[in-house]
Amino acid sequence: MIIKSLVVGPLEVNCYIIGDEETKKAMIVDPGDEPDRIIDLIKEDNLTPVYIFCTHAHFDHVGAVPELKEDTGAKILLHRDEKEIYEAARDMAAFWGYDIPPLPEPDVFVKEGDTVEVGKLNFKVLHTPGHSPGGICLYGNGIVITGDTLFAGSVGRTDFHGGDLNKLKESFKRLLTLPEDTEVLPGHGPKSTIGIEKRENFFIEEFG
Repeated sequence: MIIKSLVVGPLEVNCYIIGDEETKKAMIVDPGDEPDRIIDLIKEDNLTPVYIFCTHAHFDHVGAVPELKEDTGAKILLHRDEKEIYEAARDMAAFWGYDIPPLPEPDVFVKEGDTVEVGKLNFKVLHTPGHSPGGICLYGNGIVITGDTLFAGSVGRTDFHGGDLNKLKESFKRLLTLPEDTEVLPGHGPKSTIGIEKRENFFIEEFG
């Protein structure tokens, strides 16, 4: 498995490129900005993106989707509960003083329990609402990509439209039931493991 990451945009989002070494198929996760840098990273290993996977649709995670969709033809994957947030992403960006292009329609709405196949790699979709209604994580092959649900030492905020603290608590607890050696690849900040988060995350006691 090929795992590449780069920090993009003014809000420093972790964009991930996950590729199958054998087939060279790949998916781009949370391309928030700087599509040229993302494309350059894909070309380094001659990867062919088949999916653009959005853990959620806040503008800082989807800003480069239009350019990457046009360039690669990859299918855009999103949870149906996130469609309203996705459609409002340009307005949200403008409110924060940023400009993103119009977003193309999602190609596939994924749901809890679905499997995303990237070449010979399989990832399970976990619906983890709280930071946003349709927040999703991808779990498989020893990693979990958590978007803004779980960070190293912290969790996502819930004061944006569609946020829900009680749902975030449940999603947080659920992620911590994964094997402790699972590598956590979050939407912002450094990576971690489930074991470290079970011992050290600030919200362990608060979410009890």
